Amino acid sequence: MPDDALLLVEDLCVAYDGSSALHGVSLAIRKGELICVVGANGAGKTSLIRSIAGIVPALSGTVKVRGVDITKQQPWKICELGIAQVAEGRQIFGALSVEENLLIGGSLKRAKADQSTTLESVYQLFDRLRERRRQLAGTLSGGEQQMLAIGRAMMSKPEIVMFDEPSIGLSPALTDVMFGVIKSLHQHGTTVLLVEQNVAKSLALSNRGYVLENGSVVLHGSSEELLNNSDVQRAYLGM
Repeated sequence: MPDDALLLVEDLCVAYDGSSALHGVSLAIRKGELICVVGANGAGKTSLIRSIAGIVPALSGTVKVRGVDITKQQPWKICELGIAQVAEGRQIFGALSVEENLLIGGSLKRAKADQSTTLESVYQLFDRLRERRRQLAGTLSGGEQQMLAIGRAMMSKPEIVMFDEPSIGLSPALTDVMFGVIKSLHQHGTTVLLVEQNVAKSLALSNRGYVLENGSVVLHGSSEELLNNSDVQRAYLGM
């Protein structure tokens, strides 16, 4: 594993109700990279994201940010360290307005002083959210809710944004929009960990990738190497 990793996961094991979900998973992300973790439904991708975020405790192994062990930290402390999560299913506050949701994302100590500036940058990225800023979040379309979930994450001024299945429930056209947004965030300097079932799009977008099967990393390498791997092509790309 590289010494210059911004986020380093080593031998991570996670279980739910006695059933193992992750078996010794290791990965590393350098500052400025866009890394994807791909695999079928049930492979352990969401367990990985939730454990890094401190939501699901690890049985063993470590998660480090800039060399500091955060494995047993509370989720809000991990957010303060600059790790934001765009959760599967969006998990917005439906009874609050769009802008209230965004301001909650910007309420961390690391982001509070720049809240107004960051809010404007989110509205520049998602003009639709500006138009609907007074609207209740629960009345937005699925695509708009995903925009809101991403905007809320960006309000925390993160160093790393973790995306958990951002294309779920979206049309092919909106999926393309979401991947375009992720690409734009990365190009503007955000380090990205993308967890996705859409293997082809994820590998096409990322620098490097990890293939997760049954809770274990079975392949990793450059995205180009994985796209050209016969096992990946056969299992995930229909080739």
